[in-house]
This record gives sequence, structure tokens and C-alpha cells, in this order.
Amino acid sequence: MQHAQSRKGVFYEPHPKEEQPLVMIVDDDAAMREALQDLVLSAGMRPVCFASTRELLEADVLNRPGCLILDVRMPGASGLDLQHQLAAKGNPKPIIFLTGHGDIPMTVQAMKSGAVDFLTKPVRDQTLLDAVISAIEQDVAQRARAGVVKCYVERLGTLTRREREVLNEVVRGRLNKQIAYDLGISEATVKLHRGNAMRKMQVASIGQLIRVWETLPAEARAGRDIKR
Repeated sequence: MQHAQSRKGVFYEPHPKEEQPLVMIVDDDAAMREALQDLVLSAGMRPVCFASTRELLEADVLNRPGCLILDVRMPGASGLDLQHQLAAKGNPKPIIFLTGHGDIPMTVQAMKSGAVDFLTKPVRDQTLLDAVISAIEQDVAQRARAGVVKCYVERLGTLTRREREVLNEVVRGRLNKQIAYDLGISEATVKLHRGNAMRKMQVASIGQLIRVWETLPAEARAGRDIKR
């Protein structure tokens, strides 16, 4: 492979060393791994190479920022197998499939399962680099969203049981007097708990509260580990 620039015509700007995304290359062909490694390095990104999905899993790098370049057909678990395994574990790591044996059904399966791209060898350097940059951007966005949701879940965890009960009714569209009747408390008490809940969730309106609520995972909405 020839050295190539990023899609913007300049070398990819690396992140600080401790945050720099990894381009995780998994291919059982040593020559292909080396060529891919050189290409990724030429664009200012950090590659790590593995000869099998087993080696990748043993390296414990899948929670690091970055993306995967996977060969589809390899001894042992295939690239598609790894994609399914990551999905089952809730790991949305962006994947670029690179194969010499691709076919339409395989491509459709991979893309429906969330692959960033499905490229057939030989592939143009620039095409592959563009896919890698898109995958890293996707990973950055996913991590940002996950960070926001984590923050919301932590705020939710500071609510008392009664504040959660009131909050649950508020997001259902219930009025203060309805909530008061259902919970057997006064309307003034409902307003107090609602105000406390909104303050702790750091929202200024019911509309904002509902938007935050809709981003929460199902188990958080279900009220597990509610503070007494």
C-alpha cells in the first residue's frame, strides 16, 4: 500500500498520547497486517495488530478509544463472529470489514449489524483511510453520548425514593393534583419533591426533563438502586 493523506488533504491529527485512538487491525495474513500498519502510521494514527480475534480479545484493548479493521475469514472466530460477540456485550466499537472473499449477503449482514464499511481487497489506500477516520469520529461521538448518559444516571441516583416516585409520574404527564392523590400526599409536597428532583437532575423545564429521561437506559428508568 502507498502512503496516503486523510480525506481533508492533510495527515490525520493525532490525539494526545493517552487519549489517541487505536486502529485495531485483525488479519491472519502477516503481509497484509504490515501493509495496513504502515498505512495507518503514515496518516498519523496509532495501529495495533493481531493475527486472530483470539489475540485481540486477550490483549484487552477493546474498551480503548478507536476502531477495528477486521478480516472476515480467519482461522477460529471470524470477523463477523467478533462483531456479533461485541454486539451481545453492548460494545458498539466501530468496525470496518476488509476481505478478499466478500459477497453481497455477507456485506448486507455486516452493514445491518452496524459495520462502518465493508471493503474488498485490494482496496485504495484513501478509501480505507476515509473509512477509518469516519469510524474514529463515530467512536468519539458514541463515547460522548455514553458519558452524558452516565452523568444523567449518576444524577438520578441522588434522588430519594419519594422524589423518584414523583419524577416517574411527572414524565408520564401527570398533573400535580393527580400525583398527590395517587401518592396520598399534598399538592405542596408534590411540588417540593418535583422541584428537588429537577434541581438534582439539573434541568430547567419539564420538556428538558423528559428529553433527559428518554436518554436513560431501561434499567435506570426501572428504578434499580433507588436511594432510600
